[in-house]
Amino acid sequence: MTASRPAGDVGAPKGVSRPAGGVGASMSALYEMPAELAIDTSIARRVIAEFIRGQLRQAGFEKTVVGLSGGIDSAVVAFLVAEAIGAERLLAVLMPYRTSSPASRTDAETVVARLGCASEVVDISPMVDSFFANDPDASSLRRGNFMARQRMAVLYDRSVTWSGLVVGTGNKTESLIGYTTLFGDSACAFNPIGDLYKSQIRQMAEALGVPEEIIRKAPSADLWPGQTDEAEADISYPLLDRLLFWRVDKRRSVDEVVAMGFERTLVERVDRMIASSEFKRQVPPIAKLGPRTAGVDYLYPRRRPGSARG
Repeated sequence: MTASRPAGDVGAPKGVSRPAGGVGASMSALYEMPAELAIDTSIARRVIAEFIRGQLRQAGFEKTVVGLSGGIDSAVVAFLVAEAIGAERLLAVLMPYRTSSPASRTDAETVVARLGCASEVVDISPMVDSFFANDPDASSLRRGNFMARQRMAVLYDRSVTWSGLVVGTGNKTESLIGYTTLFGDSACAFNPIGDLYKSQIRQMAEALGVPEEIIRKAPSADLWPGQTDEAEADISYPLLDRLLFWRVDKRRSVDEVVAMGFERTLVERVDRMIASSEFKRQVPPIAKLGPRTAGVDYLYPRRRPGSARG
């Protein structure tokens, strides 16, 4: 299920280490980059490239499928895949809904043109509208979740026709706060950006040469016209990323991050979001009855002996 975004003070916390230049100073004119979240993009790209090649090798595939929304996350993934294995082995699938922003499709097409990869447009409007034809009062939450799952159904169908693995496009920020749809945008064969916060995705995008208009634009799930993540949440990604970094990566206590300047109500709210969405980050548990249970004590590499594809 898709979670609502966290709300809180959009100002930067007081008393926390900041980059030179004051509150919210950037490493780039394109985005705000908290100093403690800055990464070495050359190393990250090298690690991710080997990860992508390794995952394909283990599973016995040579090609990939990426759902291209026009947003920064999927654009970064497309660029990373093209860098790792070549654009000719990437299929980008654009899946607009009738209310999707025309700019989203334009930006996605710009990425396709820049990379020179194969692409396809699949309009999901008839699929979604037919499902809700007898339920016109369905909430935006239900519709948004269904759209995400319908898009993933399309991607997995194309994984058959293209003979490629579906690559995930969800970032660490979304995963930690539960802003993801089970068996929708969270479904994939592997995810090369799942350990990168949204702020770090922006840094990677600039290093990769993602078009500036994609880096600059306000992040949006494009659930309805004019919807943006940060306006809906009333919190900026840099602030949220910093809080998650100190609470999750650095394991600072609530009192410690409050002492750093984060508002206690915001910290507690985000903590609740992390805890309540834990089930989304776990493999579904299996009731153990036999001596060897798949995923528990019957474990093999993804490509085990005898699994070679014909």
